Amino acid sequence: MDYIINGFIEAFRLIFILDQDVFSAVFISLKVSLTAIVLSSIISLPLGFFIATKDFVGKRFVITALNTLMAVPTVVVGLIVYTLISRQGPLGMLNLLFTSKAMIIGQFILATPILTSLTISAVHAVDESVASTALTLGANNRQLVYTVFLEARFGLLAAIISGFGRIIGEVGAAMMLGGNIRGVTRTISTFIALQSSMGETERGIALGIILILVAFLINVLFNYFQQK
Repeated sequence: MDYIINGFIEAFRLIFILDQDVFSAVFISLKVSLTAIVLSSIISLPLGFFIATKDFVGKRFVITALNTLMAVPTVVVGLIVYTLISRQGPLGMLNLLFTSKAMIIGQFILATPILTSLTISAVHAVDESVASTALTLGANNRQLVYTVFLEARFGLLAAIISGFGRIIGEVGAAMMLGGNIRGVTRTISTFIALQSSMGETERGIALGIILILVAFLINVLFNYFQQK
């Protein structure tokens, strides 16, 4: 029990002394995860809307595949991307391995099925009369999409929050693709893994508390915009 209490004390100490390694890890975590979630949103929201509103051959299979991909372990995604961007891989010439760009790719892949699936659910939850009323009033395709998205905004923001929660604390893909390089690709989650492997349990708990605080603050911000 003492090491848990000491972990809380260590967490506040690291925050108040502005520990360079901790704040570097926080910055890298936010940079990578926010970039990945923005890129994923740009792709996933329109894709989810298209799948939800159009009928095409294999639609049921696509939805099932997306739901299945939501549960893929992060280390599997890391392994696939690692295979592609390693020196022996087809994208090895891009020199992406052990960079923040590689981590963004991994987190993008992790977040996209979640955002797409939840976007489909959010669009399906919109009353059909909304679209029919918009069309009756003379809305074009762009205005129709905007109207439906506006009605589904709470579900869409919930999708973004869920996707961000999935990637901010993941360690498998980040460790494999980023290499846990100090000041370059070391995130809070990989920092925790490093400290735990070194037997620094109290410092690992402290970093875990900081990760929870960061995720909490980001989710508070998302929820603020959701309520607005």
